[in-house]
Amino acid sequence: MRCYSTESSSLAAEKHEFKAETKKLLHIVAHSLYSQREVFVRELISNSSDALEKLRHLQATSQDVNTDKPLEVNIEVDSDNKTITFYDSGIGMSADELKENLGTIARSGSKAYIEKMQDGADTKDMASTIVGQFGVGFYSAFMVGDKITVYTRSANPGSEGYCWESDGLGSYTLSKADNVDVGTKIVINIKDDAKEYLEKGKLDQIIKKYSNFVGFPITVNGEKVNTVEALWTKDKNSITEDEHTDFYRFVSRAWDEPMYNLVYKADGPLSIRSILYAPTKNPEDMGFDRIKPGVSLYSRKVLIMPNAEGLLPEWLRFVQGVVDSEDLPLNLSRELLQNGPIIQRLKSIITSRIIKWLQEESNRDAEKYAKFFQTFAVFIKEGVCQDMANQAEISKLLRFETSNKDAGQLISLGEYVESMPSDQEHIYYFCTPNREFGIDSPYYEPFKKHGANVLFLHHALDEFVMGRLATFEGKRLVSVDSEDAGKVLKKWNDADQAESSGDSGVALTTEQTDELTAWMLPNLGTSVKEVKVSERFMSYPAIVTDFDSPAVRRMMKMMAGDSKQSIPMSPCTVEINSSDPIIKGLYALKDKDEDLARKVAQQLLDNALIAAGIMDDPRSMIKRLNDILVSTVSK
Repeated sequence: MRCYSTESSSLAAEKHEFKAETKKLLHIVAHSLYSQREVFVRELISNSSDALEKLRHLQATSQDVNTDKPLEVNIEVDSDNKTITFYDSGIGMSADELKENLGTIARSGSKAYIEKMQDGADTKDMASTIVGQFGVGFYSAFMVGDKITVYTRSANPGSEGYCWESDGLGSYTLSKADNVDVGTKIVINIKDDAKEYLEKGKLDQIIKKYSNFVGFPITVNGEKVNTVEALWTKDKNSITEDEHTDFYRFVSRAWDEPMYNLVYKADGPLSIRSILYAPTKNPEDMGFDRIKPGVSLYSRKVLIMPNAEGLLPEWLRFVQGVVDSEDLPLNLSRELLQNGPIIQRLKSIITSRIIKWLQEESNRDAEKYAKFFQTFAVFIKEGVCQDMANQAEISKLLRFETSNKDAGQLISLGEYVESMPSDQEHIYYFCTPNREFGIDSPYYEPFKKHGANVLFLHHALDEFVMGRLATFEGKRLVSVDSEDAGKVLKKWNDADQAESSGDSGVALTTEQTDELTAWMLPNLGTSVKEVKVSERFMSYPAIVTDFDSPAVRRMMKMMAGDSKQSIPMSPCTVEINSSDPIIKGLYALKDKDEDLARKVAQQLLDNALIAAGIMDDPRSMIKRLNDILVSTVSK
């Protein structure tokens, strides 16, 4: 235990009045500046850390200082006397420094010290270890204390000890004190409404939250509290896997292991020290609500903002870790960031580095990355849809099944482009509930016939992803069920339009198809705007094109507020296969039994809507199907 006098010398204490503007600012600091009273612990520890760092600098430069105490912060809680005492064996203060640093609010000794050190080439880097910037943190103790007493002695040779005391109401006293060690001791008399801070467990919790990574030992009643090392300050090659796992679990409060880790440091254009992790498990897949951002913001190893919103784009909320920057423009309470160009620059740098990191991991081990993507695909896809500044790079992280690979095998868009034939202009994809449905779909059939590789997309977000992305490396993204795909297929199929799909025989003539399509259009109702002969190869009698996609219809239902509500369809186009026996039979049936022909035509439309995935409720066609069956079996 360090020994401090609690008695001032016989020399009469000098009384000093705070200036009028200082009184007002003191009231603001003590009552309005901080949203949470617990931050007084962080502020006083940060001040102690600064004092210790200053002393260490003096020792490193071989200057003569009067101290042989270990560099540490000690906190003593005395619930009987209702006091909390902060000790540090740092540089201490002289009488003049007490008047300047504690007698004048917002005159920061630390800030002045930084400016002084930055004038020298050899000491410029030392400035980054000083936390204080505004000189108001000390007064946060008045949020919980009705009187503060400070005992201090400067480390400069021949310095005397002093006692500073104030109730924060307008004045302070300053006197010499005997038997004061080098350093500073702050005694806070706790208010009746702040007794919760007299509990050791409460202080331990606050210290671990805000000051766990301060570079000096912190003890409470003799027990060390900050036991976790600031891993992001170490050389990345010296960090073991066990250390990564332990630190990841500490910052994420999770029990899985990190799948990937990144230790990233930069000195320009901003000073950044960071350690980031990609988890193994996705909490949102485990039934949890939308998770909070996982990266906390620090300045010189002191917590500024836990789960920092705005530090990274929303789609990167799954990333866990710490970003520490000494260049942060903090407000007075360190609790909020000033939203300026430096913060936006920091966000841009970290986001770009994370994207590059994931790209590097995907190239290093494709199989491992495929597992990661399957777990966190929804976040990557959110990024493509929302983060337009980084969209092109994020899209390189996407992975999909493809028609020329086995089920479960994933490839990137880049790999798709590399494998494209020289005459292929577009990237083809198909949003389908599952692979089996896609393979059997009439929309995929002509692409299969012509040997074209098609991406199979199974997630609800995929259609929006492709719509927002539109192109990749200069190649358009074309859905196989779109009008654009029909134009491509026409080029492919011009040479073999005469081929039939099986034993169906010769197709209807142009005059017959004109007659049939003209009859079908009014009999199919307002949900169809055009009926025409398809220019694509298919073994199905009919398909629909130019329709609202399933994803769009789901969104329309959500906007309507009722997922079960039937949403009217926008008019679509029906394309018929003039070689199909059903179509040829329908042509003949319309003149023999128009009522039955009308039911068959409507059933063809419903079948095509089901194949397109846009029929709300197929039960609506049961009666018509039964009528068609009756007509069939009764003949």
